[in-house]
Amino acid sequence: MNLSDYCSGTYVTQYEYRSFLPTSIHHPWIIAEPKLQNLLSQADRALGELNAFSQLVPDIRFFIRTYVAKEATLSSRIEGTQTSIEDAFKNAEDLQPEKRDDWAEVQNYIRAINSAIETLEKLPFSNRLLRDTHAILMSGVRGQTKQRGEFRMSQNWIGVSLKNAVFIPPHHEQVADLMSDLEKFLHDESINVPPLIKIAIAHYQFETIHPFLDGNGRLGRLMISLYLAAENLLGKPALYLSAYFEKNKTAYVDHLMAVREGNHMQEWLVFFLHGVKETAESATEVFREIIKLKERIEREILPRFSLRRQNNAQRLMSHLYQKPVVDIKEICQLLDTVPNTAGALVNDLIKYEVLREMTGQQRNRFFVFYEYLGLFTR
Repeated sequence: MNLSDYCSGTYVTQYEYRSFLPTSIHHPWIIAEPKLQNLLSQADRALGELNAFSQLVPDIRFFIRTYVAKEATLSSRIEGTQTSIEDAFKNAEDLQPEKRDDWAEVQNYIRAINSAIETLEKLPFSNRLLRDTHAILMSGVRGQTKQRGEFRMSQNWIGVSLKNAVFIPPHHEQVADLMSDLEKFLHDESINVPPLIKIAIAHYQFETIHPFLDGNGRLGRLMISLYLAAENLLGKPALYLSAYFEKNKTAYVDHLMAVREGNHMQEWLVFFLHGVKETAESATEVFREIIKLKERIEREILPRFSLRRQNNAQRLMSHLYQKPVVDIKEICQLLDTVPNTAGALVNDLIKYEVLREMTGQQRNRFFVFYEYLGLFTR
C-alpha cells in the first residue's frame, strides 16, 4: 500500500462516546517518497555510526547505565514526573518524602529497561515481553492496581475524563487482535519495510491502541529501543528517543493526532526519522566527549595521587562512570575504607574539579561527577 492511500481508521460509536479503531498495519507498505528515502538513509547512517562507535568504547556498559537513567528521567518527565537525573542515582531515604513517588517511577523504568534488554538475549521481541516489561514498570507505583502486565479489560482515554477526552482509543475488546496484528507486522520478514520505518509505524499504532490502562507512553517509547536491540541494529542499548520527544513534545503529540485525524503517516515518519538521526548523532558525540574526558582524567588527574592512593582513586573513578552521584557512606563501602580516607579522596577530587558538592549542606552531602553528567544533560 502506498502511503498516499493510507487510512488510519474510523471512529466507532460506543455508549455515550466514540472510540477510534485503527486499521491493520500488517500488510505490505510501499515507501517510495524521495524525501523519506533520503531521510531514512541519513538516519540509518547515523545509527550505523553510533553502533560502530559503541562497539569501540571501552567499558561502555558503565556509560550505558547513565544513559538509561537519563532515558528513564526524561520519559517519565513527559508523563509529568519531576525527578532529576541526579536524584535518580540516590536512594529513596535520601529524598524528601514528596519526591519519592516520582523517584519510584523512574527506578521502575530503569529496572524495566535492564530486564527487557536481558530478556531479549533469550526471547524474541513480542507482546509477552511488552506485558512483562509493563508489569515491572507499574510495580509498587501509581497505577499498580490498573491491570499491570495485562492488556486492558476496560476503556481508557487521553484527557481529563471520558466525556471530555482529547482521544479515546479502541474498545478493550479489540485490543488483543490489534496488538497481535502489530506483533505480526514487526516479525513478518516478507513485508519489505526497513526496520526504522517499521518501528515508527508500530510506535504510532501502539500509542493509538493504548493497550494498557496506564503506562502506555513510557512503554511505547521504550518499545523503540527494545526493537532496535532485537533487530541487532544496535549492539548496545545506546539510542533512546525520549529526549527528542520531550524537547518536541507538542509536535510529537500533534503528529500522532494528525495521523489519526488526517492520515498523515508520511509526516509522522519524517518527524520520527529526523529524531533517530538527531538522537544517534548526539549520542555518538556524547561518547566521543566521554572518551576525551576519561583520557584527560587518566592523563592529568590520576597521576597526582600517590602510589598508595592510586588504586582507590581508580576504583572510585570507574564507579563514577556508572553512578556519577555518590556520598561518603557509599564510597566507604566501595573501597572498604573509613570515612576520613573517603573524605580525603573526595576533597582531592573536588580540588581537581572532578567532583562537586551538590547539596550545600554540612551533613548528608552528595557529590556529583558534574562534567561527566553534564554531557548527558546538555
